[in-house]
Amino acid sequence: METLKLGIVGAGFITRFQARAIAQIRNMDIAGITSRTKAHAEAVAKEIREAGIGEAMVYDSVGEMANHVDAIAIYSPNFTRIEIMEKIVDAVQKGASLKGVICEKPLGRNMKEARRLVELADEANLRTAYFENQIFMKPIQSQLAQLTPQQKTMGPLVLTRSAEEHGGPHEPWFWDPTQQGGGVLSDMGCHSIAVGWYVLTPIGKPPTFLQPISVTAETSLLKWGLPEWRQKLLDRFGVDYSKTPAEDFATGMVTFRNPETGQISKAQFTDSWMFEKQGLRLFMDGMGPGYAFEVNTLRSTLEVFIGDEAADAIADAEMALEKATASRGLLAVQYNEADLYGYTDENKDAAAAFLAGKDGTLPWSYGLEITKLVMAAYLSAERRKTIDLTDTSVQQELETYVPLIQQGRGAEVLQVS
Repeated sequence: METLKLGIVGAGFITRFQARAIAQIRNMDIAGITSRTKAHAEAVAKEIREAGIGEAMVYDSVGEMANHVDAIAIYSPNFTRIEIMEKIVDAVQKGASLKGVICEKPLGRNMKEARRLVELADEANLRTAYFENQIFMKPIQSQLAQLTPQQKTMGPLVLTRSAEEHGGPHEPWFWDPTQQGGGVLSDMGCHSIAVGWYVLTPIGKPPTFLQPISVTAETSLLKWGLPEWRQKLLDRFGVDYSKTPAEDFATGMVTFRNPETGQISKAQFTDSWMFEKQGLRLFMDGMGPGYAFEVNTLRSTLEVFIGDEAADAIADAEMALEKATASRGLLAVQYNEADLYGYTDENKDAAAAFLAGKDGTLPWSYGLEITKLVMAAYLSAERRKTIDLTDTSVQQELETYVPLIQQGRGAEVLQVS
């Protein structure tokens, strides 16, 4: 079996999580890594080599790494993406032979950035894969397979609801709306919008088959706008939500039209950084004519109980569940989160596609469309109205629109206590 030699840009949380996924597939090795902080890159590279996932050579620059790998995955912070891609393109133009490039969601903080990334990939004739892991989740894929006869007989799903919720991100830049691109809507709303669109799509049709016709959304600052929690955020991450707040709760609805039948379908999304249960929860359900499905990642086949006397002995609460908020009591344990959340299969898909000279199932052009829907949601929340995506003037406005929250002007649209 041919193996794709992957180079990774970034040495943070997502790189470690993706490494756990790559360890479970046979057609990809991590051949290189580079990061703004070399010590971080060296630490992650050591973990990768010890896990037997590849030689993980540490490089001083992405340009240097491009000459020694088959493909590059951009797992660095959102505000670095264009600069990194420009360096990748420069390396290709100077002779680096790359098969493709991966970008972790979101593709860009706004439409201008996302479109620039698509243009850069086209300039270098690079195959692309947009990493939206929830679409690759085995529960999502399994329900589609199981319900295929029902879809063919009764018609496709007409309503889906998806949510991603946890207590908040790991790193300071995630909390800074000017660096991350916003708050929870930018960070996790892209997941929920994408998976909703995907499961509504009729079997056998491409991911962008259904036409988005409108978006309605609300954004709020609830928990992390309160003085006590605002201070904790400032003390821990150095981010001041009294000055540059971002939303910790977002909800909305995207309406789609089937271009062949005219059928309307709806995808509801809800995302929060204020979930106070076990840890990360992904919830999706869908309703069709006479059938339905539901996914809830907090339901596990393994549970453990840790009493007060034994709680001090816990090594790492997040070994049980990402974003775990407790170290005692009855805990749900997901023993293979990387696979459950779809990371394993999105890597398998990208490796097979690049080795075959193709784009991944979700190319960057798809990521651009998700960015558009996220921007429409921010615009809806700002204007407190439904955004008509069939209006050409709205389409044009979204191309250059930067949400007030992303500009650091969140106090104009969010209630800060």
